[in-house]
Amino acid sequence: MKYEANIGLEVHLQLSTESKVFCSCSTEFGKSPNTETCPVCLGFPGTLPVLNEKAFLRAIKVALALNCTIEEKMKFDRKNYYYPDLPKNFQISQYGKPLARHGLLQIHRDEGAKKIRIRRVHLEEDAGKLIHTDRYSLIDYNRAGIPLLEIVSEPDISSPEEAYVYLISLKSLLRYLDVSDCNMEEGSLRCDANISLRKVGSESLGVKTELKNMNSFKNVKNALDYEIKRQTSLLNEGEKILQETRLWNADKGITTSMRSKEEEHDYRYFPEPDLVPFTIDKEIIERVSNEIPELPAMRQARFISQYNIPEYDASVLTQEKEIADFFEETIKIYNNPKGISNWLMGDVSGILNEKDISIDQTQLQPANLAKMAKMVDEGIISGKIAKAILPDMINNGYPPDVLVREKGLSQMSNREELENVISQILKENKKTVNDYKSGRKIALTFLVGQVMKVTGGKANPKIVNEILKAKLG
Repeated sequence: MKYEANIGLEVHLQLSTESKVFCSCSTEFGKSPNTETCPVCLGFPGTLPVLNEKAFLRAIKVALALNCTIEEKMKFDRKNYYYPDLPKNFQISQYGKPLARHGLLQIHRDEGAKKIRIRRVHLEEDAGKLIHTDRYSLIDYNRAGIPLLEIVSEPDISSPEEAYVYLISLKSLLRYLDVSDCNMEEGSLRCDANISLRKVGSESLGVKTELKNMNSFKNVKNALDYEIKRQTSLLNEGEKILQETRLWNADKGITTSMRSKEEEHDYRYFPEPDLVPFTIDKEIIERVSNEIPELPAMRQARFISQYNIPEYDASVLTQEKEIADFFEETIKIYNNPKGISNWLMGDVSGILNEKDISIDQTQLQPANLAKMAKMVDEGIISGKIAKAILPDMINNGYPPDVLVREKGLSQMSNREELENVISQILKENKKTVNDYKSGRKIALTFLVGQVMKVTGGKANPKIVNEILKAKLG
């Protein structure tokens, strides 16, 4: 029996604000446990919440960027459940009248573009954090009251790979909006997944399972991969899928049952009496709309038309705002878009990925990358030498010309000097010379490599090729 997956994602985004969503406590990460709390976020009797205006405006910005319809009226609700990390025994959230509904985010896969519908976007407060030991659990309430924006997709995602692309695309958009640092390690961006399987061709959705405890996009993909296999196996054996919440165990690569999945009525939602419903002024929506910057999809299209680079290059460069900004700053100095794109997507990205840092966390300057690319293009240094000095430019901010001078790495372009080296190489590799003359053109690559080896990578490869072809006839 063949089944197809229906996946919906719930992304919880911490909005970047100096204070919590309903009180003035700091949102700074890493403070000593329970030092950033007050009677409001701890739910003391008689305290009243006040909505954080900055969080509210940033929430509207996200909703508009996701093509959502902003609700005319908005109200908050109490989501009631009892758990040690919830000091009030309820969470202020939104249920009946969320901030926004009916949006969409377009993602790009190998098969082409696909639109993922957004069901709702709403504001809520975060809970505290439980720290478990073998003997007991500790509670840190510093996170209680942190402003969260929940972005809920429709079950339009068909595979773990699509889920990964959706999350990457959403994170990129959020970083462009500058509403959150999207730091998963610090809990600024978290994701739960809902997945069900149905027979291919069936119209009705299967029984839904919720997946939690996934602290990276890769883990979301892996958890969904595992869950599809698990549910497929159960269905093939004639067993029923339970509606439950399951936890992802990254060490073992499996999901385990946590609890039966709650229904909405289990939370006994009712209107938050201390925050009255209100109408969102259209002027506020218009003002926030005007503040939305050029987003990744728009920037990608502009890069293709303005800089005449391939669609793939534009897609990679615009995924991270910092890289896109760096690219544009660099080509202002040296107008070679494709050359600069190759360096950023290739060697620069390789070093960034290895160090797990972004380009704005390095010492690399647009002027220095521009100068290095120009030196390569003008034959002052080879690509091999450029690759050798790039780490110093990234780690220490050194200019390429200074590094080349201090390390004695200037490219050899003197034809007479190179002819002497090449003549010696040809004498030492007569078999390869005969192979080339017999029609094995790949032998030329070996000879070029030998010249580069003898000269320590300093020989100008263009001149080396010209001399070799001339000497080989």
